[in-house]
Amino acid sequence: MPNHSENHDHHKHDAAHEEHGHGSLDDGPVGDGFHSHGHGHGHVHDHGYDFSKVNAGFMIAIAANLIFTVLEAVYGFLSNSVSLLGDAGHNLSDVLGLLLAWGASYLATRKSTELYSYGFRKTTILAAIINAMTLVFAAGFIAIESIEKFFTPSPMDEVIVMVVAGIGIVVNAGTAMIFMKGSKEDLNLKGAYLHLAYDAAISAAVVVGACISYFSNWHLIDPLLGLLIVGVILFGTWGLLRDSINLILDAVPEGCSPQGVKAYLEGISGVSEVHDLHIWAMSTFENCMTAHLVMPENTLWESESSYEEIGQAMRKDFNIHHITLQVERDFTCSTNDC
Repeated sequence: MPNHSENHDHHKHDAAHEEHGHGSLDDGPVGDGFHSHGHGHGHVHDHGYDFSKVNAGFMIAIAANLIFTVLEAVYGFLSNSVSLLGDAGHNLSDVLGLLLAWGASYLATRKSTELYSYGFRKTTILAAIINAMTLVFAAGFIAIESIEKFFTPSPMDEVIVMVVAGIGIVVNAGTAMIFMKGSKEDLNLKGAYLHLAYDAAISAAVVVGACISYFSNWHLIDPLLGLLIVGVILFGTWGLLRDSINLILDAVPEGCSPQGVKAYLEGISGVSEVHDLHIWAMSTFENCMTAHLVMPENTLWESESSYEEIGQAMRKDFNIHHITLQVERDFTCSTNDC
């Protein structure tokens, strides 16, 4: 039986690396000697995150919501409306959530350091979790306020409430649209989007409640709508919270199929086995994959599939952006050769 520690010194080490910010790969080996660890490595990067595209959106959303929060709080006191004050408090949580998501999006663009070798991309996952928890606490606050109003209904200036809440619908729905497209691909942006979308729904409920109260003098409609909104928020937030926790625990991201990835790698010419396959999220918008490929007869650059082709297939078919492939020749050597 061959000695494993001896064989380690006779595996071939090859590497290919894609330059950041360029579309080409070096398809040839970097170094052609024998390495003490003896595996071929291919590392493919694909950075597609452009912070400038969301930077302006965050600035507009934060400014608009901060101005409206102050306006809503002032008129909440003037109109003696608990619902407006509650909505102002929730709008303030929106501003804080947007600031958090904005900061995380910025940190995700910072270069890696010696201590943080992956950079600060995972801050986007932390921001998504915190935003989800903030929505849960906001829903709890609205639920408490609604229950209290069941027992202590109070009159309010419905006209002022309808006007101010109507402005809230425009502000929140308009700024939510900024993040709608990005929310489909990025959990961090999804958290910002949900904050704004739910607050637009809350403002709409406040308008409906004030309108019904104005024409029927039935004040219980306000807390009833409040509890309905709580249910909607919790239903929508659960998915965000679940996905965020899964990502922070390095679960396979949604949209990535381990079975599909393994089947693709096994289909590469010369690959006899795939093992140690790992897929995880580096951030809310970038996924990583590492795998060991057993190739007894050839190497990846001798295969029909180049590193560039593999990288393109991983991104297009499996939403994976960072790929590290370790090639094992898995051959034995005679005593004389060793």
